[in-house]
Amino acid sequence: MIFDQDSWQEIISTLKKNKLRSLMTAFGVFWGIFMLMVMLGTGTGLEHGVTQELSDRATNSVYIWTRKTSKPYQGFPRGRHYHFVNEDIEKIRRNIPGVEHLAPRNKLGSYRTTNNVVRKGKAGAFSIYGDYPAIQSILLQKITKGRFINHLDLQEKRKVAVIGSRVYKILFEKGDDPLGKYIQIRGVFFKVIGVFATNRSGDDEEEDTQTIFIPFTTFQHAFNYGNKVGWFAMTSEKGTSAAIVEEKVMALLARNHHIAPDDKRAFGRWNAEIEHNKIMDVFFGVEALIWFVGISTLLAGVIGVSNIMLIVVKERTREIGIRRALGAAPRSIIGQIMLETISLTSIAGYAGLLAGVVMVEISSYFMAKGGIKMELFRNPEVDLNAATIALLVLIISGAIAGLIPAHQAVNIKTVDAIRTEI
Repeated sequence: MIFDQDSWQEIISTLKKNKLRSLMTAFGVFWGIFMLMVMLGTGTGLEHGVTQELSDRATNSVYIWTRKTSKPYQGFPRGRHYHFVNEDIEKIRRNIPGVEHLAPRNKLGSYRTTNNVVRKGKAGAFSIYGDYPAIQSILLQKITKGRFINHLDLQEKRKVAVIGSRVYKILFEKGDDPLGKYIQIRGVFFKVIGVFATNRSGDDEEEDTQTIFIPFTTFQHAFNYGNKVGWFAMTSEKGTSAAIVEEKVMALLARNHHIAPDDKRAFGRWNAEIEHNKIMDVFFGVEALIWFVGISTLLAGVIGVSNIMLIVVKERTREIGIRRALGAAPRSIIGQIMLETISLTSIAGYAGLLAGVVMVEISSYFMAKGGIKMELFRNPEVDLNAATIALLVLIISGAIAGLIPAHQAVNIKTVDAIRTEI
């Protein structure tokens, strides 16, 4: 039936009899799958944009810092200030399984404050951090020149610095090699050993690249921080929940600093894994909504096809009766009607799918060519698997749409059909 030339000629003849009706019917299917492809591409672009903004740090990372205690404990009053110390570092390493990377951190000044950095008459205000090498595996910074801090820098308390790309642009001439050159922070000279970039864009990119990393031990010694640790950044090992690591570390730190076990307000914390899972759940919901709306629109078009085929069957009642009288089997009648329905929906649907994919790809091309950068939207595309699923849904819908008119066609009595006026 599928490869029968006469069948295809009959299909083409049927569609040509009423071109406007065929075109309008096909447009419903075309528009449904076109909008599905555009919405899928838009959803993917939104997902790429948001995940790109989250790509500046490991998704299994945890950050813990100190706050005032909210409960009295072991003779200490509520509202007490405390801070982490170097001894906490080794205790976490020895006693908390599941910690992959541990990075104690310090910042020069308070949150969001900057410090004046000078080099040969040029100056800029930047964020200064004292860090361990492990922070690179947590923040996922990309080294574009030189290297990052290593453990020998920590042991020897070397006065070295890794600067952000914007720091380089402000303090150095274009094309000048920053490696081996010195910058001055609060009267202390540091040799530049590396330059880094970030995965983020817009204001976040500017903020990230206006940062300078120096060895943690050097930071404590040069700026009189003693054994103080500002906060901890860490990641969990593969197969271990970051939330479990977070709770274990907080329990250990609470014991170290005489904090009530149930005093959760004594710690500030941020869990990237939890936030990442929340966002992924949102995108799952968005994708489900897109498929629901898209398929509903597509089904509306398919229902239109089914209704039109009912009209076609009514118009061809005499023809069907004659074919039955000449010995045509019911399955032949059913196959012809369903083939016509599937052909109409498939051709219109494939055209809509192709148009939708082209629309998404053109948008992505012009965004890239024009240098258009949107923080929460980038690289829209239609996944091949999604397009394949849409085609399967389309074919199945076409088959279902043809069942009712095909059933009506075979139920036509031969005698009544032949008597029907043309």
